[in-house]
Parts: sequence; C-alpha cells; structure tokens
Amino acid sequence: MAEQSKGDPIEDGAYVVLKRGEVFKAAQVQTRKKVIFGKQWIFLDNAVGHCYGTAFEISGGGKLLPLIKMEETATETMEAGADNRNIVDDGKSQKLTRDDIEALKEKGIKGEAIVQQLIENSTTFRDKTGFAQEKYIKKKKKKYESIITILKPCTRILAMMYYAREPGKICNLRYDTLAQMLTLGNIHAGSKVIVVETCAGLVLGAVMERMGGFGSVIQMYQGGEPGRAATDCFGFPESFLGMLHEFPLGKVQSLLSGKFSSEITPENTQDCLQTDKKLNGSPNEKEDASNEVENSISDRVLECSQSEEQQIIEVSSGELKNNNENENKERKQQAFEKKKRQIEKRKREIEAADLLKERNADGLIIACRFHPTPLLLSLLDLVAPSRPFVVYCQYKEPLLECYTKLREKGGVISLKLSETWLRNYQVLPDRSHPKLTMSGGGGYILTGITVVREDVRPNIKSLELQKTDEPSPKKLKLEEL
Repeated sequence: MAEQSKGDPIEDGAYVVLKRGEVFKAAQVQTRKKVIFGKQWIFLDNAVGHCYGTAFEISGGGKLLPLIKMEETATETMEAGADNRNIVDDGKSQKLTRDDIEALKEKGIKGEAIVQQLIENSTTFRDKTGFAQEKYIKKKKKKYESIITILKPCTRILAMMYYAREPGKICNLRYDTLAQMLTLGNIHAGSKVIVVETCAGLVLGAVMERMGGFGSVIQMYQGGEPGRAATDCFGFPESFLGMLHEFPLGKVQSLLSGKFSSEITPENTQDCLQTDKKLNGSPNEKEDASNEVENSISDRVLECSQSEEQQIIEVSSGELKNNNENENKERKQQAFEKKKRQIEKRKREIEAADLLKERNADGLIIACRFHPTPLLLSLLDLVAPSRPFVVYCQYKEPLLECYTKLREKGGVISLKLSETWLRNYQVLPDRSHPKLTMSGGGGYILTGITVVREDVRPNIKSLELQKTDEPSPKKLKLEEL
C-alpha cells in the first residue's frame, strides 16, 4: 500500500488524517472551520504550508503550533526499584487531585509540565521498576499532552482508522485483509476492474490508489447513489475521477441479456446544454431560458410516465400559485438542475455499460453485505478469461455456498477459501512479545481464476470424426497430425 510522503505541503481544502497516539480522524483543511478531535476542538488554519508528518501542539483557542523539538521528561536519572511486589494500587499514591490538575490547565501549563508534576507527587513512582516507570510516563503523556500529527491519507491509514473506530461500516474489513485482496486481485495501473462493495467506499478508494489514475474502475452499487464517504477522504485529484464509472446492480441482468437501454437522447442532451449556457448568460437570455424550461417541461408531460407527469404537474401548479417572480425563477432553475442531473447520471450509465458490454474486465472484487453467490455468478460473465476474482465476507458460510456453486457451474479454476489472521508484536529492548490484545477475526476470502467453460468450446472430437469418415486426401494428413 502507498505510504504517505512527508515532503508534500499541506494545502487549503486538502483532506488529511489527524493522529494522536493510536487514534485517527479524517478531516478537511478549511479556514475558520472547527474540527472536533477527541474531546478538543481545533482549527487547522496554521497547518497550511507545513509538510505532511509534522507534529503540532494544541494551544489556547484551538490553534496549532508546530512542535519543533520533542523534549524528554527529566526522569532518566531517577532511581528505579528492584521489583513491584511492594506497590499497592489503592488510589492514594497520587497527591494531586483532579481539581489541582484542572487548575494547572487553566494557568496555561503545558502537558509536559503536568506530567512532571504528577511524577513528583507520586509516592510510588521511585519504587517501580524502570519498565514500569516508562509505562507510567507514556500513559500520562498520552492523557495530558495535546500533540497531534497531520498525515497524508492513504489506504493503510484510512483502513486502520475505520477498523478501529467504525468497523461495522466497512463490514469488519481489516487492513491486512484489504491488502491481500488488492494483491490477489492483481490490481495494477491500466487494468479494468469491477468493484462491488458496501464498505463506505474504502475498497473503491484502495483500488483507485493502487491503479494510480490509469485504467478503468466500474463501481456496482445498490440504491439511488453509490456510497463513497471513505473514497472522498483520499482526496484524489480530478485526473483520478476520470477513470471512475458507476453502474446500478439492478440493471445488470438487462445488460447481460442485451436488453439494456437508456432513456436519454442526444436531442435532450443538446437542449439541456444550450439552456445551461443561456441560464448563465445575460439577464435577457436567462429570462428566455427560463421560459424555454417552462415550455419544455409542459411539452414533456405527455411523454413522461404517469408518476413523472404527476410530479411535474405539482411543481407547475405550485409555480402558478406563487406570485413572487424570484421564487418562480428559483424553482425553474431547480427543476432544470434536477433534469440535468438525471441526464448526466444516464450518460454515466451508458459509458459504464459500453465498458461492461465488452466483457473483458481484468478483475472483479466483491466486499459487501449482500449474499455473494448470485452476485458472483452474474458478474463473472463480464470478466475476461484467465483473470482473477476476489470475494470477501465476514462470515464463512456464504462463501462455502459460493464455492460449491462455482464448482458445479465450472468456468473457474484455482478456487481457494482462506481465513486471514493477524497478530501485532511489541518490539522493545528486552521485552519484545506478542500484544495481549488482538482482533478476533479478519474475515474470509474466496479467490479464483476465470477460464473458458467447456460447454462453450467447439466439439473438436466430433469434427474430427466427421472429417475422417469422408473419403478425401485430407483424411491421411489429419491422422498423421
């Protein structure tokens, strides 16, 4: 996965990831915009111009100050105890109360000084071992020091952020599982990939980042609009968006059967574009364009379905009852913008359908809440032979059923159902060991490679028999071969 580059400067309007300890939060840099991170609110104005990876200290008023040098707490010279057997955790070892700590904060004392005060007023700190003292200092710094680091969004960071904060939104897709999906799916620049996901756009963004803006990505979605909340957090440039296409799952069967058709016509598109130019022109042109929109809406009533006709009649009746000319123009503009969005959406569907009709996709990735069997069996027809496919599911049983159906249907080889497993290790001098806390499971992955099915190949054996039965000179040549 792509790592963040520290040399790039932070720009206004850019998407960033705020890091404090092991806590992450995605945000957009905007002037005078309040961002709530943890229990603090901050402004990211001062971050503009600094490089990614810079650490900032939160000062009064939520302003960020670049942290030039991290000073170590003067505890290295303190003596340490032999062991912790005589230490009793009764809650009375700390002389400073909560009110005393709040009073120090109100005076403007920084977190490092507060940690030092806690160490000096602790009756058991000097009796702890060196390892226990380091652990105590690290814990207090994490609680009282207001230091954040601004990172550049990437797949690894965003996957870790979503898995730690909102795993349900990404179907409990762990970051190491996502990395395996990208590798097993052979995602690379210049390929054509079909993505079906309900992971808030995280899988889609990971695929787009791996492709680097070259190739084509067709996102299959269910409902009115595709979900791309996590995709927006990547902050892709406009050049990346040109490779992204979208197509509704409800129209896949009509596409496979050859019955797919769009309601958009070139005449409607041309008329919409011309009217758009007039609405952005002089006042006279705007008035003429508004009249044209009103007339065009009334003309299209007869051509629309009964539901669309009733909606347009309601809008028209509401406009006639309103005597305010400004409100009338605003409603006409809204009606025109709505019609324009519908035309643009149908145009995108046509572009995606043209790519899918070729049935030569280089890969298929599925990671959604729907049952994978009907999805995979339908979409495999759009994938070219000798291409990989990857299906992720949080549970094993749906993939077992999918595995069985694929074996019965054929057309795939190298089927493999695997469970991902991850364990983090603490690597420190004289105390490297596996961490005590780890995730229970990372989900399951079904992978395979498409091939040409045997039933669609020509019956070569029968053709050879027909040729050998005919008395011709070709019979000897065929037998010799």
